[in-house]
Amino acid sequence: MTVNTNGTVGGGIPLLSAEHRWYCPNCPQTAVTREVAPHTRYHTCSRGPAAGMTVPMVPAGTKCKIEATERQDYVGRELVQVNADGRPIMNVTITRDDSQDCAVYAPCATARAEGMG
Repeated sequence: MTVNTNGTVGGGIPLLSAEHRWYCPNCPQTAVTREVAPHTRYHTCSRGPAAGMTVPMVPAGTKCKIEATERQDYVGRELVQVNADGRPIMNVTITRDDSQDCAVYAPCATARAEGMG
């Protein structure tokens, strides 16, 4: 028996009906997903230290805080993620009473080829 990601079996027979409600504790953004498999909803935050960043939402009703960690090292020609204030952000941490999640924004290096041939 194959269970599809939308909660149907094989030819489309409903197996489960799942509704997940999400919110952001920093901005008014909310969302509803109906994915059966474990997943996390992301959004572009409009307020707080992660404003302008794509950050994970949390299940509705979850008490938590979201913190953005600014890069402490030199930013050369790497392509880094910046928040709405133009500050380079290396990660966003979501802290709850019993757990912690972290979304990491790894920089991308650039290269240029010279004298090929």
